Amino acid sequence: MWLRKVLSKVAASNKDENFLGGIEKLQGIVAKFLSIAMVLVILAALVDLGWFLFKELVSEPFGFFSSTLIEIFGLFLNILIALEILENITAYLRKNVLQVELVIVTSLIAVARKIIILDFEKTSGIDLIGLAIAIFALSISYWIVRSNNPAPQ
Repeated sequence: MWLRKVLSKVAASNKDENFLGGIEKLQGIVAKFLSIAMVLVILAALVDLGWFLFKELVSEPFGFFSSTLIEIFGLFLNILIALEILENITAYLRKNVLQVELVIVTSLIAVARKIIILDFEKTSGIDLIGLAIAIFALSISYWIVRSNNPAPQ
């Protein structure tokens, strides 16, 4: 009796609508798990940033940063990138569509972070050319996407 029920459910899952529905449910579960994981990553990054700032402000000389501002900006930009990734995931959950514009903006922020924290003394010319090409390609991609999908006013 139970074997017949199992076989009938397996046969029913072979229908395209049922299969696609199961895939969509799985995608939703994975996206929710990724959202929770990303929130944990953001909270950990905030704690790390707070601890770093606290240590810098209470160490000698008091009230001044002994490390470079570049390191601090890098930590801030890490959090902004994580927030953008969380926005990508939540936008996917809302509309069930990956939004290309958000992905491109996140990529631009990540490349900008790389440039801000870049040590030019240790970076080769080919690396700089690669970053320039990446920025150019992402900028053109963003322009194309924005020109085809104007923002609602």
